[in-house]
Amino acid sequence: MDIKLVGVVGVGQMGSGIIETCTRAGFDVIAREVNEELLDRGLDNVRASLERGVKRGKVSQAEMDAALARIKGTTSLTDFKDCQLVIEAVVENMQLKKTMFTELDAITAPEAILASNTSSLSLTEIASATERPDKVVGLHFFNPAPVMPLIEIVAGLLTSPETLESARAFGERLNKQLVFAKDNPGFIVNLLLVPYLFDAIRALENGVATKEDIDAGIRLGLNHPMGPFTLMDFIGLDTCLFIGDAMYQEYKNVRYAAPPLLRRMVTAGLLGRKNGRGFYSY
Repeated sequence: MDIKLVGVVGVGQMGSGIIETCTRAGFDVIAREVNEELLDRGLDNVRASLERGVKRGKVSQAEMDAALARIKGTTSLTDFKDCQLVIEAVVENMQLKKTMFTELDAITAPEAILASNTSSLSLTEIASATERPDKVVGLHFFNPAPVMPLIEIVAGLLTSPETLESARAFGERLNKQLVFAKDNPGFIVNLLLVPYLFDAIRALENGVATKEDIDAGIRLGLNHPMGPFTLMDFIGLDTCLFIGDAMYQEYKNVRYAAPPLLRRMVTAGLLGRKNGRGFYSY
C-alpha cells in the first residue's frame, strides 16, 4: 500500500511524538483528540519539540515549517475516512482500544491499515473488534518517538503478510530500526524490561541499596543511559504498573507481579516526571 495520509488517534505524550516523526518523514497527518483543549495542548507539544530541534541544529526552520504544515487537527474520527493508515495512541485500556478500533473499522476504507501503539496488550484481541483482523498490526514506538530509533512491529494471529510488509515499508520511511515480534504480552522489550524494573524496586524494598546507588550501579556498571528508577520516572509509574498488571494477568508469573511499593506510589499520585514527583522530584 502506498501510504500518504496517516491518522493518529491521541495527541498525548506518545501521540504527539508519533505525529512529529511522521510529518518530518513527509507524511500528511490528521491528529485527533477528544476535545479542542487536549488537541491544542498536544499540537503545542509538537511545535515545542520541533523548536528544540531547530535550536539544537537537528531540524532546519524550513523543515519545521513544512512539518507543521502537514498536520491537520480534529476532534472527529470521521476525518480519518481517507487515511491509508491510522495509528491508535490512546491509554493502555483494552476496552477503550477495542471501542476505538470498532469505530475506525466503520469509518476508514476497507483496505486501510489500523495500527496500535500498545506496549503490552494483545493485538489479536484488539483486532477482534474489527471486520478486518488481517489489516490490524502493532506499531510500538518508544518515547520520545522522534528520538528513539526503534519500532516494534507486532503481528496478531490473523495479521496478513501484506499488512506486515506495508508496516515494514512505513517504518523504513520513518528511518527507524525495526524488530518483529509475535503477539505475546510485552512483545520483546517489555517482556524483558518489566522484570528488571520490578526487581530494582524489590531490591530497594529489601534494603539492598539506595535508589541512587542502584541507578548509579546500572548506569556505570552496565553502561545504561539511565538507571531503573530514573527510567521508571521517565516512563511514568502508572504506566509501569499497568503494563506489569496486564502481563501478570496473561502469564501469572511472579516476575510480572507489581511490587507493593510501586502500587502504593501510584495510589499516592507519585507518577514520575509527568507530574513532578516519583522516585525522584522534578
